[in-house]
Amino acid sequence: MFGTYFYHKKIRTAVAVFGSLFNNLHVLRTDANNQVLSQTKVPLSYAPAQKFLERIRANPDLYTDTNVAIKLPRMSFEILSFTYDVTRQISKINNFNQTSTVANSRHKFNTGVPYVITFQLSIYAKNQDDALQILEQILPYFSPQYTLTMKPFPDYPNVKEDVPIVLQSVDFSDDFEGPQESRRTIIYNLTFDMKVNFYGPTSDKGYIRTAKPTVGLKDVGLNGDSDIDTTRISVTTDPADASPDSDYGFTTTIEDIT
Repeated sequence: MFGTYFYHKKIRTAVAVFGSLFNNLHVLRTDANNQVLSQTKVPLSYAPAQKFLERIRANPDLYTDTNVAIKLPRMSFEILSFTYDVTRQISKINNFNQTSTVANSRHKFNTGVPYVITFQLSIYAKNQDDALQILEQILPYFSPQYTLTMKPFPDYPNVKEDVPIVLQSVDFSDDFEGPQESRRTIIYNLTFDMKVNFYGPTSDKGYIRTAKPTVGLKDVGLNGDSDIDTTRISVTTDPADASPDSDYGFTTTIEDIT
């Protein structure tokens, strides 16, 4: 059981997919006549919020100084937690199959284990209008759920699953300290739950091409009940080496074994 190496890159894919939802947001600045003066794409990074807050506090000119590493507005996101989701667990004996590259075999996938990955998306801005522009480009898509499609197995792109992302909360803070002339940082923190499934190792299994059920009667006697086999039915694919993607029929043989 443990010790079998496998790596489906599920967490890595979940982070990439989540980040791609917010990597094309823009902030416009206009004049008194509502004419666009500039359009800025909001940078997005995977990093803890505290990292950016410390960097912002360390340099009060981040908004205008082009020689620094970051400027406002910008966004960051990070994983907060992993939680088992008992409400989505289905029977653990369920599985599904895909055609394998190994001859006369199928690739078997066991039922996924449901988890909730909690993400926090942080929006940093110097003025309220920039922050609200970013926020209003996000909120309309979550009511509160947005569902996207992911490919859980890199080697099997035809296997897809729907992944709901639920907006749980929106928190606001104005990180303003010191005298009136000091700079301020407006922060919006959005918390999301991504409902994913984690899969264990896969295996190659042979195709079932023959079934041999036995039909019998129950004999009720003085010494108790006993089963008496009377007929054996053999069902085999035709041709015998048929695969799921080929055209095939069945050959049925009935044998009296009373």
